[in-house]
Amino acid sequence: MPEQHAVLSASSSHRWLECPPCVRLEEKFPPKTSEYAAEGTLAHELGEITLKHNLKEMATRTYNSRLKKIQDNELFTADMPDYVETYVDTCMEKFSEAKAKTKDAIFKIEQKLNFSKWVPEGFGTGDFVTIADGTMEICDLKYGKGVPVSAKGNPQMRLYALGAIAEFSFLYDIKKVKMTIIQPRLDSISTDEILVNDLLEWAEKVLKPTAELAFKGEGEFKAGEHCGFCRAKAVCKARADKNMELAKYEFQEPTTLDNDDIAYILGKAEELAKWAKDVQDYALDQALKGEEFTGFKVVEGRSNRKFTDENMVAKTLYDNGYTDNVIFKPAQLLGISAMEKAIGKKKLNQLLKGFIEKPQGKPVLVPETDKREVFNSAKADFQ
Repeated sequence: MPEQHAVLSASSSHRWLECPPCVRLEEKFPPKTSEYAAEGTLAHELGEITLKHNLKEMATRTYNSRLKKIQDNELFTADMPDYVETYVDTCMEKFSEAKAKTKDAIFKIEQKLNFSKWVPEGFGTGDFVTIADGTMEICDLKYGKGVPVSAKGNPQMRLYALGAIAEFSFLYDIKKVKMTIIQPRLDSISTDEILVNDLLEWAEKVLKPTAELAFKGEGEFKAGEHCGFCRAKAVCKARADKNMELAKYEFQEPTTLDNDDIAYILGKAEELAKWAKDVQDYALDQALKGEEFTGFKVVEGRSNRKFTDENMVAKTLYDNGYTDNVIFKPAQLLGISAMEKAIGKKKLNQLLKGFIEKPQGKPVLVPETDKREVFNSAKADFQ
């Protein structure tokens, strides 16, 4: 669940480990909520009560009552239980494996984890933790469907692991930690593991000194991919300097770009576009609050006409002799994603699997670090 009070939260650790002073800079800007975050919170709650019910920690009556509240939420969709089931099944499998190794294996659901030994005032919540026979495993549900998040070297998961070690090491001789991230809407389950001694070494040599800098607001500002969710990204000077490098690029003769020039621009263009959009959005928000930017003003944008009363529009046209084929759009099937939300992922696959295909995607030019396979046009060429 969201970590609402930790200054150095586990969920933002990928950012403050790269750019320590960003934490205090962000405090100048109010946090923003989104429908996506609220949807993720609802999915986490569904996962929590389902696990507790399956593992006999919640009575059926309580489970049904809480499930009804979740189903009544406007963000609940028919496919949410199907996706959350992937997370629940994974956690149940992990605990079954632990029980097979150790009869007295334990599990914890939505476990508060304190890692303040290494991070000032640091704490978080582990979605699901299980311990058995010298091995501890932490499972984390990510309900978003943006970019896949890998567990490999993931600092958020490592912080949870440190918190779990601090909580349980006096009871259990933990030698190894496994960390699993489940992203059901991307069909992605990623696992990493690390020896406890190696994790503790990283915590002392890398995490602790960087966290101390971050807590004080000290260290060097550094722009990069980690800027994406930073609340100060629109006004950060370090990010501006990094993106302005493209404008300062000195092209060599001849006057046309060679492949090296194009490669350089490709490496900067996407981030430059994101940065420009962030600055534009921030400036508009501030201008609406009364701030002035030399050479710019706020005007009314374009808008589309709309009917004020659709029922009366239809009645009026009927009364004047017009028929349905003039008044209404033809019936149209929902798209696959919308259909999945409406009837559920399992039901859609059960009824319509034979009528669904996934054509080859269009080629996209991306950095070599992208984990997707190189585009193969042989299939398209054949067709």
